[in-house]
Amino acid sequence: MAKPINVNQNDFEAEVLSAPLPVVVDFWAVWCGPCRMMAPVLEQLAADYDGNVKFAKVNVDENQELAARYGIMSIPTLVIFKDGAEAGRIVGYMPKEKLQEQLEAAIH
Repeated sequence: MAKPINVNQNDFEAEVLSAPLPVVVDFWAVWCGPCRMMAPVLEQLAADYDGNVKFAKVNVDENQELAARYGIMSIPTLVIFKDGAEAGRIVGYMPKEKLQEQLEAAIH
């Protein structure tokens, strides 16, 4: 079963920007309650979209440069990348069904 992978400044380009699949990047932090609520939802979606969409997580405390580069002002923020470019952005906790709608709109 697919799970979100952890990425950082060193492998972001290879894992996200150069990925052949659309990639959903979860910008999060350990101390963030809504981020912890979002984690199981993303794990379910990673399993549902296995082979079609890649899921990645970026800890903003450990990767402040990446968070700044993508203008992350609040967390959780999900940034959807397609062909190396931002295709969508979702800020804040969202239930699975709503998140799935937004994801489908961004990747198709």
